[in-house]
Amino acid sequence: MKLPKLSQEDIDRVVEMAWEDRTTFDAIELQFGLSEKQVIALMRKEMKSSSFRMWRKRVSGRKTKHLKKRDFLVTRFKSDNQKT
Repeated sequence: MKLPKLSQEDIDRVVEMAWEDRTTFDAIELQFGLSEKQVIALMRKEMKSSSFRMWRKRVSGRKTKHLKKRDFLVTRFKSDNQKT
């Protein structure tokens, strides 16, 4: 899978956002232009295999990672690192 050129700082932020339960793949796509499949490929590349498996197990089927599946509104603190 072809990934766009990202700085190490951006890669670190994508990994951090992907680990956060309430940060959606849509938010990552909006901020960095990475689709869900690209985020998964990036996580696979950047993480140890055991950490990647643990992350995939956590996010697979999780409603909070998909904006359209959420049944709540997000009204919480926005990190200074977030662009939008």
